[in-house]
Amino acid sequence: MSGLDGEVTVETEPLGDSPSPDPTADIQEAIRRRAEQIYVQSGRIPGHDVENWTRAEREILELEARQNRRAAIVVKVHGVQYVGEYQPEYADGYIPGEIGAGSSVDVRLQGDKMYVKRSNGKELETRIVRKIE
Repeated sequence: MSGLDGEVTVETEPLGDSPSPDPTADIQEAIRRRAEQIYVQSGRIPGHDVENWTRAEREILELEARQNRRAAIVVKVHGVQYVGEYQPEYADGYIPGEIGAGSSVDVRLQGDKMYVKRSNGKELETRIVRKIE
């Protein structure tokens, strides 16, 4: 399908994190490496282990939260609702609510992708995560 007219019905809030095999072990290792970097960068001064670890933990957890943030847009096309998920940091400046609920939009469906044409001519590329008939 391509060049379809759709109606935006809902803008959703950010979705939860993506599951990973053992996220705790990966995060702990990243924190350990970052704490070691901080230790080296600060001149290898002893006695600041907790301080270095706390800073590293804060930095890594903030980075993880930003990377896992996802959002979705729901578009109705010929009575079928498509939920398209996207990562805001890769959405080329798209802001949730930019396309108002009930607005008529051009939609292109291609495999598991949904492309929603924005008022500025750019397309919001999403991955279809749900189809509700």
